[in-house]
Amino acid sequence: MSEKFLKIHFPFLACFACFAGTILFDVGASAQDQEPIVIRGHAQSIIPVSISGFSGEAEAVLQFDLGVLGIKVTSDNPEYLVSGSANGQLTGVLTTAGGKQVFSRIYSGGSARAQAHSFADDIVTEVRQTAPIFHSRIAFRGQRGSGNEIFVSDFDGHNPVQLTSDNTLVEGPAWVPGGRTLFYASWKSGAPQILEQNLTSGSRNVFAAGAGDSYSAAISKDGRQVAFISNRGGSPNLWVSDISGGDARQLTISREEDSAPTWSPDGTEICFVHRSGRARLRKIRASGGAEVPLQTTGAFGNVTSPDWSPDGKQIAFTVGSGNFSIWVVPAEGGEARQLVAGEDPCWAPNSRTIIFSRQANNKHILCLLDVPTKAVKDVRQIPGSCSEPSWAR
Repeated sequence: MSEKFLKIHFPFLACFACFAGTILFDVGASAQDQEPIVIRGHAQSIIPVSISGFSGEAEAVLQFDLGVLGIKVTSDNPEYLVSGSANGQLTGVLTTAGGKQVFSRIYSGGSARAQAHSFADDIVTEVRQTAPIFHSRIAFRGQRGSGNEIFVSDFDGHNPVQLTSDNTLVEGPAWVPGGRTLFYASWKSGAPQILEQNLTSGSRNVFAAGAGDSYSAAISKDGRQVAFISNRGGSPNLWVSDISGGDARQLTISREEDSAPTWSPDGTEICFVHRSGRARLRKIRASGGAEVPLQTTGAFGNVTSPDWSPDGKQIAFTVGSGNFSIWVVPAEGGEARQLVAGEDPCWAPNSRTIIFSRQANNKHILCLLDVPTKAVKDVRQIPGSCSEPSWAR
């Protein structure tokens, strides 16, 4: 039976040139116009800014993007003034409340949406001193009919593209560094297999084919190794192989159940879930050795779905067995901190923002969390139930 695959194109920052102190940016390809996303709330350390001169899509994108990083748009005592215009090209100016100009730039090419994302990236780089994320992408699992499919979209849920049309169970999308390939588990052939899909050509292959079930793929930051769960040795244990599926090595040997591996950024360690009674986090050297429990003091209940931050400092995870919540703990273990209700956390490339899922109106929706301020925004424009988000980084 033939399968249909889609080619995907997403906007990226293309080039820039300087003109008399004003920087001109070409933001590349066009983006699809959709409804803005709704902000749900915020906590302390919010930075107030004002916006003037913008309307329509450009204004909506700026408000949403800035809110993702805990920057509140308000006219009451702003610390920064955001001004400019958008008419074919976007002119953006950032000024302090005291009147000092931080920068003035022109963004051309692409859509108004892409230009506004680039302006917002520059604003948060200055105001929050954090890496830009507004041209990044996510993958996630979306419910369609009686099955699930894998989707890819912009970080804010715009421009969603359905990658699979198998009408079966899929789970665990995971990016290969570079953002051109996804791994995920599929039950298309009956038992779970890890599939590797090229997002440019649409072609896909079975990864780590062989005896037993395989799922929960996680790719190391250097793109050379894959950690995954397989029962080829008996119980579901943690395995590691090279990116081609060769040189597979079993790291854990247990009659219990292991799941959900995540790599340390330096590629030396893997954090994973071990279930013996309650689910708990453990770490192990990628080269093998003894398993070490990761202390998550204060987090009671099943501890699942770990994700190691790109800067290596924290591990986010889910706690609960029905009412779920997102927590973080130092990567070396210790006192854990509860953030918000939800599950399936995944860090953005900036090690500050987390995308996760939560239940709302009898379905799961994706949400964006600014960890320091606990500002949360819902990604509401994607139809159907969405879960297991994965951020390209």
